[in-house]
Amino acid sequence: MSGSMRRRAFVALGANLGNPRETLREALDELDDVVAVSRLYETEPEGGPPGQPRYANAVCELATTRSPFDLLATLLAIETRHGRTRLVANGPRTLDLDLVWMDGVVVSAPPRLMVPHPRAGTRAFVLWPLADLDRELARRIAVGGLDRYARPPVRAWSEELPW
Repeated sequence: MSGSMRRRAFVALGANLGNPRETLREALDELDDVVAVSRLYETEPEGGPPGQPRYANAVCELATTRSPFDLLATLLAIETRHGRTRLVANGPRTLDLDLVWMDGVVVSAPPRLMVPHPRAGTRAFVLWPLADLDRELARRIAVGGLDRYARPPVRAWSEELPW
């Protein structure tokens, strides 16, 4: 990707350990080129071990010159700085950052990176915050249509930043 060409990218943020709101705020501060942030949603865990706390979820829009792999490296570094470990599939986490979409980009390099994110279109906790920023994109990627996810996962914690 050209160093001067900016592309829209959407990153999903989630956390359910520690202080999730604060962690998501800090992660946003560490990301370059954030141009918009969704409302903050409180959601039930999907899969993983029972008894997990609810998640805080949001999506941010970037205008970035980074390649998908460079952006992934940045996201993983931010997760690591916030104590992210991957011991249990779908387990609780201090921070989860996923590259959901990048305009004009398709990457198929599993398990490292797939863009668009292969499960974003089935996850209400991604689709609702994404719809806050780009309803048409959320409609396009929603498996079975956005109406299938007609209600927010739990509730919007906040209408706007700062959360």
